[in-house]
Formats: sequence, structure tokens, C-alpha cells
Amino acid sequence: MVQLRLDDNRTPVALSVVPGAITVVAAPARFAARASTVLALAGSAFVWLALLGPLAVLVSRVSPRSVRASLGPAGALGPLYVSLGASAIALGVVVVLGTPLAYLLARGRLPVPRVVELGVILPLMLPPLVIGLLLVFLIGPQGTLGNLLAHVHLTGTNTFFALVVAEFYEAGPFYILGAHAAFASVDVRVEQDAMLLGDRPVQAFRRITLPLAAPGLAMGLATAWARAMGAFGAVVIIAYFPRGLPLQIFISMQEYGLSGALPFALLLVVAALPLPVLAYLWSARARSRTSGLDLT
Repeated sequence: MVQLRLDDNRTPVALSVVPGAITVVAAPARFAARASTVLALAGSAFVWLALLGPLAVLVSRVSPRSVRASLGPAGALGPLYVSLGASAIALGVVVVLGTPLAYLLARGRLPVPRVVELGVILPLMLPPLVIGLLLVFLIGPQGTLGNLLAHVHLTGTNTFFALVVAEFYEAGPFYILGAHAAFASVDVRVEQDAMLLGDRPVQAFRRITLPLAAPGLAMGLATAWARAMGAFGAVVIIAYFPRGLPLQIFISMQEYGLSGALPFALLLVVAALPLPVLAYLWSARARSRTSGLDLT
């Protein structure tokens, strides 16, 4: 401990240092730091195990025999193909339309941007069942756009098109918000420097902005994919046919009970999970490569 006194000029002067006092003060600080670390690790482990609990139950409750019995008959994998096709199309539309929107929002180049953001967030606030009900009145045969769709031989209820629309509404906001955050994380000065060096805006976007935002875009895309594959609330209202995997799980549960739905639940997890996991691993690796670079 450093002891001070004031000299004749009222200036503090060190008199002595007590080494033991430093140890006494530092020991509780080290103990508190270690205790907080242990508590944080314990809490993280608990949350991690709790989140993985349902998946562990699913794996433990499904036997190879039940999987063969449920998925072996001809046509049993039809809902898988329907979900994969509809989700891929819905996600493609989301990426094509949502990426420019997210970029313009991140750069503040849209009029009334808060109103546009509210339009993106609003579907997240509405229950999926409400979205499905409103879509019936929007694109159904008697809906506002139903007559226009009929002219191009499209029907907004109980068709593959209706399934794609329902998945678009349920998954689109997740990608747009993720892409918005990804583009906002890229310093605009990097783009400006690229254009000062001779790149056109499109070239700066393709060569600079897009690679830097790619990890965030990948995570937004993976989240939207999982959401589209698991869409149920809006789907059960507007697209009961053709039957995708989430609806097949619901119907199997009604017909055969909880155990009868588990093989299809496992199939949905196997189909939907790889893309988010791979996107997360790639995103984490890409961020670790660029975290030490000062691009400004």
C-alpha cells in the first residue's frame, strides 16, 4: 500500500509501500473473476443442454423399425420433396427481392425508411395463423388479388404456389433483417475508398461489400431456410394441399399419436438442420479470418 503525506507546498509525497496489502486486495478480485467465469460456464452449459434436450429426446424415441415403417411405403417421402421444393423457391425469391431492399435500408437510400422497416417487421409480430388467414383474403379465389392470379392460371389456396407464398411470408423477414444487419456492419468508407480507386458502385458492391457481408448473409439465409422448412401456421390455413413435412407431422400425430409423428419429425430435422449448421461454421470461420483486419 502506498502511503502519502503532504509536504510544505501541499504536494503529495510517497512515504512507503506495503507489499502485502496488494496481495490482500488482489486475491478477492481474482476469486470474484474466477467465480463469475465458473458461473457463466455453468449457466451456458445448462442452457446448451436444455436447448438440445428436445433433440436428444427425438433421437432416443425413434427406432430404425419405426422409421422404416413410416418412411418405407411408396409415396411416404412425398412431403419431403414438397417441402424442399417450396422452401428452395421461396428462399430464392426472398434473396432476389430482399437483398437489394436490405442493402438500401442499411445505407439509408430509401424514402421513409422507418415505414419500410416496419413493413418488414410487421409479419414477425403477427401470429402465423393470422398471416395465413389474411393471405386467404389477399390471394384466395375471392381475394383482392385472386382474380388477377386466375388470369395466369394460379390459385392462392391449396396449391404449391400457395405453399410457396406462405413460406415466403414466414421466412422472408428473417432473411431481410439478417441481411440488413450484415450490410450495416460493413463500413461505408470501405465502399467509398473502392470507388475513389476507380470501381463503379456495382463493382464496389460485388468486390468489397458482398464478401464482407457474406457471413451475416449466410446466417440470415440459413435462418430463413429453417423457418421456411418448418412453416406451419400460415401453411395449414392456406395450403393444406400439397402436404409438406410440417403438415405431415400434424396429420400423423392425429392419426397415429405422438409416436407416429416422430419419424417425420426426425426427417424434417435431418432435412432442415444441415444448412444452418454449415452456414454457422462457415460464418464463424470467415469472421475469425477477418476479425484481425483493419479495413478502414
